[in-house]
Amino acid sequence: MTADLGSSRPGARSELDVVPTVFSENFAVDARVEAQPSPVPAVGATELPPATEERARRRVERLRRAFWVPAMLLLAVDVAAFAAATLLTGTAQPKGLVLLLLVVALYQHAGLYRSRLTFSILNDMPTLVGRGIAAGAVVMVLGGLEDGRAGTARLGTAVIFVVLSVLGRALVYHGIRVARHRHHLQQRTLLLGAGQVAGTLAENLLEHPEYGLHPAGFVEDDPLLGEGERPVPVLGRYEDLTRVLVDHQIDMVIVTYGSVRDPSMVSLLRACDRLDCEIYFVPRLYELHVATKDTEVLWGVPLIRLRRAPFRTRAWTGKRIFDAAVSGLALLLVSPAMLVCAAMARYETGTAIFRQQRIGLDGRPFEILKFCSLRPAAATESTTKWNIAEDGRVGPFGRFLRRSSLDELPQLWNVLRGDMSLVGPRPERPFFVDEFARRYPWYTARHRVPAGLTGWAQVHGLRGDTSIADRAKFDNFYIENWSMWGDIKILLRTVGKVLGAAGR
Repeated sequence: MTADLGSSRPGARSELDVVPTVFSENFAVDARVEAQPSPVPAVGATELPPATEERARRRVERLRRAFWVPAMLLLAVDVAAFAAATLLTGTAQPKGLVLLLLVVALYQHAGLYRSRLTFSILNDMPTLVGRGIAAGAVVMVLGGLEDGRAGTARLGTAVIFVVLSVLGRALVYHGIRVARHRHHLQQRTLLLGAGQVAGTLAENLLEHPEYGLHPAGFVEDDPLLGEGERPVPVLGRYEDLTRVLVDHQIDMVIVTYGSVRDPSMVSLLRACDRLDCEIYFVPRLYELHVATKDTEVLWGVPLIRLRRAPFRTRAWTGKRIFDAAVSGLALLLVSPAMLVCAAMARYETGTAIFRQQRIGLDGRPFEILKFCSLRPAAATESTTKWNIAEDGRVGPFGRFLRRSSLDELPQLWNVLRGDMSLVGPRPERPFFVDEFARRYPWYTARHRVPAGLTGWAQVHGLRGDTSIADRAKFDNFYIENWSMWGDIKILLRTVGKVLGAAGR
């Protein structure tokens, strides 16, 4: 829980002056030094044009075929191979399901069920054999200690399973390549850049449909390739990216580094991720790149898959469950303290709860709740003035509330209701969101996830009168690297900081 209305250090000067349109020297320097021009608008939900219902339906069906058909076929092969192996060895018992579940988990962890550009049984064989035999050995040790013969039979089941799985997968891989050659299981692909590398990739994709990618065109401001040299058309400029993605139903984007600068490329790729596009990029100096298990090689050109932002994965669902459970329990535990704070706040300021509009997920406004820590101001002033620690309207109890961050406790209700999360970027008022977004192209990318009661920036001391540019960078780093354990660490560090501040 972190207060964001007061300064984090005594005697600090406000980053925003009392006059809302006049910014402090520190803020202006940040804007001059760090602001980068961007060829596309900042990423925000309201800026992304929605696809038509029919286009969206066709795209979902195409993606389902391209991604889920191979995965389901491979899983079916493994289940059938296991069933055949248990019948051949006479080990068809409920305990044998442990082996199947373990193998499937190990294969899933190794990425053997995900859709890929290249399917090669020879490349996969070491992983298939190694993990299959390892699973059999584990089951033999755990289940065969009582009867050595039963353990040996289970290991034999694992060996036969691996052989059948390899053979079955070889057939599935061949079938996928044949289907792609017939232009099934294809993903519509956009190339960012229109230089020599992009042109070579487009030609290779047209000549080798077995990769499952159909090049729809390029996006580039200043194409290096002449019109007669382009195997596919230029569909637009970088500023047209979201329109191109929607209008042409793009499933995959390959970054080839054209005329756009790297800082602007970040905004472009976030727009692609927002529209659920898979993203690959050609590494710089790719001729010297050493291929790894995570590298796809497309006719001699290595491609590296950009990991999807964690908040776009299924694991993100667990965050909402965690938020609801913890906030509900916390409200029960701290309700006596909240009653005391509400009574004292009402006594000192005349109002117990302060309500204010803030900007949250996807740029949508919501009403944030706080214990009132200062005497009421005019509505316009409270929404456009950057408050500081020396504000004369703050009484003794209000200063304690701010210093201890207890004024944030009512936001547990915001979290339980779904307006906020326990951990995430701190929400800001609409007036300041507009101001910051104009100065920092990456600022609105914070709104890709729900606002938080505390955040990665706050536990690093970025609260109150501190750099807005740094806060936005820390918030975006948190979003790109989210994990459930990361949230727990931030909460534990927040508790430590709150207890330390309350004790001073």
